[in-house]
Amino acid sequence: MIHSVSQTVTETALSIIDDIFGQVEPRDFAIRLWDSVTWGPAPGCEASFTIALRSPGALRRMLLSPTEENFARCYIEGVFDLEGDFERTVPLSRRLIGMKLSIRQKLRLIWRLIQLPAESTRETREAQLLGSAHSIERDKQAVTHHYDVSNEFYRLWLDERMVYSCAYFAEGDDDLDRAQLRKLDMLCRKLRLRPGERLLDIGCGWGGLLRHAVEEYGVEGVGITLSQPQADEANARFADAGIADRCIAHVVDYRELPESESFDKIVSVGMIEHVGSERLDEYLRTVYRLLKPAGAFLLHGIADLPGRPVKTTKGFIRTYVFPDSDLPSMTKLMTAAEAHDFETRDVESLRENYAQTLRHWARRLAAHRSAALGEVDERTYRIWRLYLSAVAHWFDRGYISVFQTLFVKQSAQGRAGLPLNRFDWYQETPLAAMPRVERRA
Repeated sequence: MIHSVSQTVTETALSIIDDIFGQVEPRDFAIRLWDSVTWGPAPGCEASFTIALRSPGALRRMLLSPTEENFARCYIEGVFDLEGDFERTVPLSRRLIGMKLSIRQKLRLIWRLIQLPAESTRETREAQLLGSAHSIERDKQAVTHHYDVSNEFYRLWLDERMVYSCAYFAEGDDDLDRAQLRKLDMLCRKLRLRPGERLLDIGCGWGGLLRHAVEEYGVEGVGITLSQPQADEANARFADAGIADRCIAHVVDYRELPESESFDKIVSVGMIEHVGSERLDEYLRTVYRLLKPAGAFLLHGIADLPGRPVKTTKGFIRTYVFPDSDLPSMTKLMTAAEAHDFETRDVESLRENYAQTLRHWARRLAAHRSAALGEVDERTYRIWRLYLSAVAHWFDRGYISVFQTLFVKQSAQGRAGLPLNRFDWYQETPLAAMPRVERRA
């Protein structure tokens, strides 16, 4: 019997799938070919997700370069689709990247892959930054790449305050808005904000934390960001809330703040990841200069954990999502802070909280796909859909974590400006009954 060309291609693809994907355990996924032929999960298993190959050349594109960046690129370009549980695809990609094949097996695989049709590649939305790493101008480019997508796009899947950082969940709590409000209040509690104090928020985003601090704790708030759309949205929200006289967001780099500035308290949430290891000393030196004696500095940021797989390539996140991002370990961060005379007073890990937060965001984005595609193109949507699910898995697996670290700048007499203990942080008041500070006329 003479096989048609299409049937031969299908059989070649299925033989490759058997050899490569058939080694993966658990085999709880399916692969659907371009002609609807489906390679199913192992007997007795239900498919948690399906990889849908959109053309006869899809496997060739995917497996000739089995790297994290290439797998992501193939999904972003629509070489294949993912249906079902996105997060479950991440362990599969890690197994494929780490698969050990003999020279003979590799040569046989390559020979069969090149029997499949070649596909033309398409331009992808990779970050192209100019200048030296973590210079002021290059950092602006990096922030613009990530945050200046569209305020409306972020509004679709963030909470009502547009807080783009780890929420703080209570046991059994599944309300993202409430968990984000709890996080904002915990930050203010850890800083022990008092009416009339001046608070600097480095990397203020859309102003959710500043607004909460001003309205609930009576401080004067200054926020800085490198994203003009973020600052515009933050200032509009401050005006709508009637607090624009006590709260403002500026588009300025932390290194550009004048020597004359000083603050009672400083907070930075989700910004240390953009500083860069080579700029860490400069960053901490600047914060120390801006902080008054006996003042507190609360740093909330993502850090690498010892169990994270060693990266041999640039990676999906640095290629498409956070260009130039750099995750210092907690050891490196605390050592650097102490070298600049900060005293470490508290460290709290919120790792499981961030996995839960990311899953909320991923579900919300998927539920608003049509509206999202009204704000961004298909490739940008795919980048974010993959990013949110992949990072949730990394937090859950223990590759990375997020920490809130409280530092103080001692006074000349050695005072830290803190009470003897932190019991008051965890005596949670029902959020609906939190005392409000009366707004001044």
